Amino acid sequence: MENPPNAYPTRWWTRLDDGRVQCDVCPRACKLHEGQHGLCFVRAREGDAVVLTTYGRSSGFCVDPVEKKPLNHFLPGTSVLSFGTAGCNLACRFCQNWDISKSRETDTLADAASPETIARAALRQGCASVAFTYNDPVIFLEYAADVAEACHAIGVRTVAVSAGYVCPGPREELFSRIDAANIDLKGFTEHFYRTVCGGHLQPVLETLEWLVANGVWLEVTTLLIPGYNDSDAEVGKLSAWVAEHLGPDVPLHFTAFHPDFKMRDVGATPPTTLSRARRIAQSNGLRYVYTGNVHDLEGGTTVCPGCGVAAVQRAWYRIEGYGLSGSGRCNKCGERIAGVFDGPPGEWGRRRRPVRLATSEEGSR
Repeated sequence: MENPPNAYPTRWWTRLDDGRVQCDVCPRACKLHEGQHGLCFVRAREGDAVVLTTYGRSSGFCVDPVEKKPLNHFLPGTSVLSFGTAGCNLACRFCQNWDISKSRETDTLADAASPETIARAALRQGCASVAFTYNDPVIFLEYAADVAEACHAIGVRTVAVSAGYVCPGPREELFSRIDAANIDLKGFTEHFYRTVCGGHLQPVLETLEWLVANGVWLEVTTLLIPGYNDSDAEVGKLSAWVAEHLGPDVPLHFTAFHPDFKMRDVGATPPTTLSRARRIAQSNGLRYVYTGNVHDLEGGTTVCPGCGVAAVQRAWYRIEGYGLSGSGRCNKCGERIAGVFDGPPGEWGRRRRPVRLATSEEGSR
């Protein structure tokens, strides 16, 4: 197995007059002296340039159901090879994956793999796609972009799970190579983004609009945190914006918060909050609204907008009932369900299987 360099050259940076080098990947615009890392930890100054320090290294690989990303309208029932690196360019106090996204230890990156190795492993494991997840692919975009190209070369599709906090040039470089994305729209006020996430709202909205305009299949997730972003007013404004700016066919997932990281004093999201948010979003014209992180048969069901039949029924990540044709049309009325459908659904279910790529590669020889 190839061992790519740990310090990989990048191009999204600018030399400043005061001698510092500015990283131009995300709106944070970290300004670095020699040897300093950006807030994301994985992009650092080396000499007079910014390098990616985690190219070719991962915090682990798993085969997951694609519904776990969550993507309910992208190759349903299939499996996806998931991996991430370390670090993050936001500072969310509620991070549900903080042990990876907030890691400052390179020991977290236990697995090494070239883009071609990952693509071949996905094919060998029977995965229809590879997902950049666990932490944000924006911060390892050069690695993610190369993996995506290697995947497409052998017919494997790609998925990005991201907060969408990225500048225009890097946005195009990464997401133009992506087949489907789930973007965390963490709230719908600048105050929430600034005080809870350490970022800004507008760049995320711009990413969402870019994805739709450029034909990337998009689903949106909002983690509802009691007392922070779960009011009727905020849910209403968020879902109305999605309907107006992204369209009524973009699926919206409301997921439940659990106490974690720096918000352990906040209670878990009641299931009733998710159901209420779902109704509000539906009333604003969204056709596909889901609940997540809870067992909710109604909230996991895809309803045909043409005839109202339960077209796809899910229990957690398992498909329990499927009433669509191979191209995604309702078997009852023929209405086309928005999404990416390619033949009958897969049967992966809710399994999650860790994978060691080195072992897999050796076993294939």
